[in-house]
Amino acid sequence: MLNVKIHLIGMPGSGKTTLGRGLAVAYEVPFLDLDEELVRQEGRSIPAIFEAEGEAYFREREAAVLRDVAARYPQMVLATGGGTPCFHNNLAVLLETGLTLYLDVPVATLVSRVVAVAKSRPLLAALPDAAALEARLRETLQVRKQFYEQAPLRCEASTCTVAAVRQLVARYQTSA
Repeated sequence: MLNVKIHLIGMPGSGKTTLGRGLAVAYEVPFLDLDEELVRQEGRSIPAIFEAEGEAYFREREAAVLRDVAARYPQMVLATGGGTPCFHNNLAVLLETGLTLYLDVPVATLVSRVVAVAKSRPLLAALPDAAALEARLRETLQVRKQFYEQAPLRCEASTCTVAAVRQLVARYQTSA
């Protein structure tokens, strides 16, 4: 078994959790979803955290939980929240503590994946329709892209399979 610690970053709906679970099985390492870990530690849902405390509190807790899991797990695959790399110097933590992979997915694909669950996501819940969702995702991606593109690895949606990522990681590790 390789010594592997992979952090997945990208927009909501980019497939971080799905791909992350597959990679964890393939590498025989634990899988963690940062949002799920935060919910576990807080004892309440993300919408409940946003409603009671607001986004600033959520981002502070997210940063603390990220640092906690990065320190506690020598090997893992971690699916981050879409905004994780953009706050509290989290990108530096991700880059320093593991191999960071950006899942680059077209906005149209994100919309089709997220539209059914948008109402359960605090930053998307108030949007009235798919057109508004698409506009918000485009705006959000424009802001976040500068963070995402600092990842040493990048995988485009159409080719981002467990096998492709394993090859990408192997090539990166042998060239580093």
